[in-house]
Amino acid sequence: MEESTQSAMTAGEPVTGEDMPEPPPEVIEAARNAPDHWLAMVDLTWQGEGPPPLWALIGQWRSGPTGEIEEWRDNPEYRPSPQMLDWSEPTDAVDRALQLAATGYGPGQDVSEALARAEVAVLVTATGTPLAAASPEGTPVIPVYTSQNYLESVGRLLYDRRPVAELVGQLPPGHALYLNPTGPVSMLVDTEELRTLLAGTTGPPHETSAGVPAGTPDGTHDESREAAAAGPLRPGTGAGAPEPVGANGRAIGKPARAANGTTVVGAGLAATGAAHTSP
Repeated sequence: MEESTQSAMTAGEPVTGEDMPEPPPEVIEAARNAPDHWLAMVDLTWQGEGPPPLWALIGQWRSGPTGEIEEWRDNPEYRPSPQMLDWSEPTDAVDRALQLAATGYGPGQDVSEALARAEVAVLVTATGTPLAAASPEGTPVIPVYTSQNYLESVGRLLYDRRPVAELVGQLPPGHALYLNPTGPVSMLVDTEELRTLLAGTTGPPHETSAGVPAGTPDGTHDESREAAAAGPLRPGTGAGAPEPVGANGRAIGKPARAANGTTVVGAGLAATGAAHTSP
């Protein structure tokens, strides 16, 4: 472990005795084989090559001279992954990219790329027009849902399934896509970036269930085609209301369990290094 990383890791508050999280068997074994060392734990969601970055390290144990675990320190720079935040398992490729991007374990570009290839559910009026709403920040949006689970959380409302390549051509001016507002994390999606991605794709356009071609190439709002493209509309099958989400930032996460205590579950041994306790 680099000296700068080790220094940052040991900045955490030392925890000893019964207050320490229980180390897994592989850490206990590693401590016996490496007395007087730091044993760092990495969040296994990180899958990069080489040493893990500081933000992917959960914390570290310190082994004493006899090889027994004597101390635990949380890493103050750690970014909990979706799994460590107890978020529900991703329901699809878009949801997976969204969860990783929101926690810093994946690039935001992956969300747009996955969404551009997806079909989503959108709430609609009786005439098939996508139902508009506002985000917590007041941005005009069209809520969309990538899975049936998230859609059912809205309640029994009229909806339709449409390819995103088609839907972006049906958005009212000035509206963004609001992705999975009932999921563990939601996001406002830049439709201009989506249109740029879609313009660079090749092959035949997506079609709706009624066999109507996707939206106009310039992404303009065409109400006559919109009504025809809606096809057979479907009522929702669930009940209840969406849970509230926060209003800070573009990615909005629900309150989640802090990464302490049981955070060692599913974590892996990242590295060992000579122990140097801070004064």
